[in-house]
Amino acid sequence: MKIPKITTFLMFNGEAEEAVQLYTTLFEDSEIITMVKYDETVPEQAGKVQHTIFKLNGQVFMAIDNMNGTSIEMNPAMSLFVTVKDQYEMDVLYNGLKEDGAILMPKTEMPPQYREFAWVQDKYGVNFQLALPESSK
Repeated sequence: MKIPKITTFLMFNGEAEEAVQLYTTLFEDSEIITMVKYDETVPEQAGKVQHTIFKLNGQVFMAIDNMNGTSIEMNPAMSLFVTVKDQYEMDVLYNGLKEDGAILMPKTEMPPQYREFAWVQDKYGVNFQLALPESSK
């Protein structure tokens, strides 16, 4: 598999596997390509994600678990902008990502480009802008 020249890389605070599992169930054409976990050498790292490569809707991402001992939170200044194909996909992603997370901007119409738009932060702190184009009627 060829890794794109520029790839979004996410660092989680011990929840990388859980987050990647959620994302690959919500987005179509998604899969975990590789997931390497820390072994028992350092007990507090055992089972955490050392490195993973996964696809969401055909696009490659990478992630790790932060193991430096200092929690580093995600920031809404960086978000994943997702153009959804139809109302069904919008609803699946919106409902799945906002669960135990936060709605930063509720579903709203954004003429002239978007029939529906929402901004959610999932329970891991990753921010998603979901946009349903006007042309998807």
